[in-house]
Amino acid sequence: MGELRSLAQPFVASGPSGVAVRTRLKQLTPDDEKVLRLVGAHLGSLASKDLKARCRDGLEHSAQAWAARKRELTPLSSSRWAGSITKATHDQWALARRGQSAHIHNLEAGIRTIEDRLSQPIGQKGTKKAPGGYRSQREWHAKSRRLRVLQDRLAAARADREAGIVHVVRGGKRLARTRHHLEAAQLTEGAWRRGWEAERWFLAADGESGKRYGNETIRVSPDGEVSIKLPVPLAYLANAPHGRYVLACRVVFTHRGTDWADRVAANRAVAYRILPHSRLRSSGGTPIDAGRDRWYLTASWQLPPTPAVPIDAALAHGVIGVDMNADHLAAWRLDVHGNPTGSPRRFFYDLTGTAPHRDAQVRHALTRLLHWARTCGVKAIAVEDLDFAAEKTREEHGRKRRFRQLISGMPTGKLRARLTSMADQTGIAVIAIDPAYTSTWGAQHWQKPLTTKNRKTTRHDAAAVAIGRRAQGHPIRRRTAPPPQHRSDAVGHRTVQAGPGVPGREGTRPHIPGPRTGCAPPGSGAKAGDQGAQHRLGHPAEHESWPQDSLPLSL
Repeated sequence: MGELRSLAQPFVASGPSGVAVRTRLKQLTPDDEKVLRLVGAHLGSLASKDLKARCRDGLEHSAQAWAARKRELTPLSSSRWAGSITKATHDQWALARRGQSAHIHNLEAGIRTIEDRLSQPIGQKGTKKAPGGYRSQREWHAKSRRLRVLQDRLAAARADREAGIVHVVRGGKRLARTRHHLEAAQLTEGAWRRGWEAERWFLAADGESGKRYGNETIRVSPDGEVSIKLPVPLAYLANAPHGRYVLACRVVFTHRGTDWADRVAANRAVAYRILPHSRLRSSGGTPIDAGRDRWYLTASWQLPPTPAVPIDAALAHGVIGVDMNADHLAAWRLDVHGNPTGSPRRFFYDLTGTAPHRDAQVRHALTRLLHWARTCGVKAIAVEDLDFAAEKTREEHGRKRRFRQLISGMPTGKLRARLTSMADQTGIAVIAIDPAYTSTWGAQHWQKPLTTKNRKTTRHDAAAVAIGRRAQGHPIRRRTAPPPQHRSDAVGHRTVQAGPGVPGREGTRPHIPGPRTGCAPPGSGAKAGDQGAQHRLGHPAEHESWPQDSLPLSL
């Protein structure tokens, strides 16, 4: 058996740093939609030019260059619009750099795997931890060619990173590639172009504390009135003083509406973003250009850092261990001693379909989980700190396409972020633990003991128990049962579980000498040679040699 890797200590996940709520802009007039399109298209063209300038600067970018770009955009929009555009450009360039780094790490992992498998004999069987050699000479030859391709890609990616070159597409690379596959996407050129232009619009404004209602560019009053500061070239469209345009609709934030109203009333910073959502219509499978747009307003603001709850305080009332799977969350409640109580719970979801559908499924499952946690009185939920970035490569699992698709479809990062944000509102802490060996050890030590005639414990349920025990600091392995001769009153009952630092806690009890034959004490009512009576009473001379926690019950 190979050497086990070291395990990271469990920690309490930090709370959310911000809030974003969204509502729909209903009952917009044709003039309102026209103004939103013109403003979005104009600011989107400025954002594209600014992103091009930022990418051209590369690693030589500085604060002076940032200020110069902002000064160039100000006459074409406004000072605040220019600030929002340049900040969004900076964030997009930084995101592209992080994606570039992740791409390099992915290429390096694939190259290492191919080199290792090429070095092994053809037909060499692999193990659970490492793949073996390739199955045939043909596959070996194909992989050797792929190795050269990946090495060339890695060299190009490293050269771009050293030079500060990033590849960014405003509107998304996927939508840009869809232009060449309109028939497969069931779109016409006009429908695709409307969606492409809408994705490249820019209608976002950062908030400012101390300003009226927390934002001077896109302003939302406490009664729901939405007004926009028009760019200088479009000032002729204003229908309100000071170059502003007031929309005909009123908005209401249902979720966290009270928090939003308190910030607006106190003139605290609130950032807004207006986005259209196009719904392309088709009849009988034939796409047509007619569509209908829905406009949405998103409000976001920062939250003060939440003080981290000590892990001991979070675990004072037990914990719920949660094992994430492809179609459900397996959860089991554990008491403060690490013992599973009650029955396991499963919260199902469907991760197929569109991204909004998948996100809604995750939210509904987490909502049911948190409601159950509040009912149980538990103040902590333990989850695995999962990251499948290294395991998603096709070189890691070879022909196991279904397994790669399975782990690629599990939104581990989104689930943890959602759970942290939603649990913060309920006062429940989220504890992240090292995911190593939880499924294997959980099934080995807990699946069979927890299975009864009326309950079938799955591997995922047992993994939830292992996750909860690791969060509490207990070993996953169950306590070793005492030998049969030590399960009677002769040596007492071992009812207290030894602590993690006690030597020999997993071993058998030491043999404690005591009488097995002979006469019973006078008045005990037991006959000479009665083994049961002597096991119950023992000999008075031997009582002082027994441990304190093993005194006979009859004493």
